[in-house]
Amino acid sequence: MASPVVTPTGMRVLFATSEAAPLVKTGGLADVSSALPAALARLGSDVRVLLPGYGPVLAWIEGRGTPLATLSLPPFPDARLVEARGPDGRMLWVLDCPPLFARDGGLYQRRGGDDWPDNDVRFGLLSRAAAVLSRADSPVAWRPEVLHCNDWQTGLAPAWLALEPLPPGGRAGTVMTIHNLAYQGVFAPDSLPRLGLPWDWFRPDGVEFWGQLSFLKAGLQFADALSTVSPTYAQEIRQEPLGFGLQGLLAWRARDLVGILNGIDVDVWDPASDPLIPQRYDARTLAQKAENRAALRTRLGLDVDASVPLAGVVSRFAHQKGLDLLIGCAERALALPMQLAVLGSGDPILETAFQDLAARHPGRVGLLTGFDESLSHLIEAGADLFVMPSRYEPCGLNQMYSQRYGTPVVARRTGGLADSIVDATPEHLADGTATGVLFDAATPDALLAALARAAALFADRPAWRRMQQAGMARDFSWDAAARAVAALHARVARTG
Repeated sequence: MASPVVTPTGMRVLFATSEAAPLVKTGGLADVSSALPAALARLGSDVRVLLPGYGPVLAWIEGRGTPLATLSLPPFPDARLVEARGPDGRMLWVLDCPPLFARDGGLYQRRGGDDWPDNDVRFGLLSRAAAVLSRADSPVAWRPEVLHCNDWQTGLAPAWLALEPLPPGGRAGTVMTIHNLAYQGVFAPDSLPRLGLPWDWFRPDGVEFWGQLSFLKAGLQFADALSTVSPTYAQEIRQEPLGFGLQGLLAWRARDLVGILNGIDVDVWDPASDPLIPQRYDARTLAQKAENRAALRTRLGLDVDASVPLAGVVSRFAHQKGLDLLIGCAERALALPMQLAVLGSGDPILETAFQDLAARHPGRVGLLTGFDESLSHLIEAGADLFVMPSRYEPCGLNQMYSQRYGTPVVARRTGGLADSIVDATPEHLADGTATGVLFDAATPDALLAALARAAALFADRPAWRRMQQAGMARDFSWDAAARAVAALHARVARTG
């Protein structure tokens, strides 16, 4: 019998991130930056979340914050470091520098969609502060044993810690987590003097990336350990096409790279207590899911027909998400027969394609372009199956929500989808572990074949019920992920 895994506890962790829910959010990183520190704290780690002082963050800490230090880090503007509890109870360290962060617009972009032209300086300061606060000569008494960096916005911190002379007592160990390798923080070489980086760092084994400066490449080059958000994605990014030019470096650092599947908030996403659905249910009362299906059909104007499976989609309309594959086979999928309930927005071409599809098939295709939190919960609870044809998916969340709601998933076998869905092969159907249908080729025909498999399984009600219950029995909480992350922290921790 294998020995039980002992989870390390009690480590001091500085968790550096560019966004954290519920204060500021553009995507999944914000959810991770809230949920993972909380789960680590439950294991006994002492975590501080370092976050830029955007407008909503400053508004929250007003009257709640305690100044810790003034950071003078030329050539950057001076910044105040303020400590406060966030809305979720986590301890925040807010980098208060209004000229860089307190702006009218998005976190990374101006109104209208263009990137802020000084994003290199803005997130260079975040990285620089993270590095300074992780050294033995930090101006703050609390010093981390581990600096956990997230995505390109914090990628320069491990480089500063690895390449600059260190004081007596040294520095924290470093972890660099890749949430989506497609976003790398690449800037022209003239960024180096604006960031106070010496030119001799601008080399292939430094921060240079095909003649440019890459924040993420710097983090991947110099962090003590690397992680990403699912085991399969950790394999995929070590080769083309998902390595996005960094596959050589990641293959070279393969021994230091680990994939840890993200979790979800199982309190928010729980069909037994969800306040956003009309009828709550659990694995023992799955028949009550039918009331949510009826409500979903009513809300989106779909025909009532219990014999026809209702497929749900909640997604950004983007090339990565593979929604063009669904458009490419939609007419044939509806003829299986099948209905579609779609919520999403993004690419105007895809929005128009789904609007045209809905117009051609009233009562068969229901569509809302945009985002609606209550409808996203209703689709998870009311759909019979959920569709995620992503070309790549570092982790993904909706496939976990869906299984928790007894909604088997049809998905491409990639990234976190491959790691969190058990394909309905004869073997898995026989042993009762199947939770969805996976397919491989990123083509409309392959997606159609998977939808046809799902429709045939839906017609076999006992088999479908076993799939629903198997999905609902899965543990997608943050606890397992936090244990793996804590073990990684213990591997790199430095106490001086």
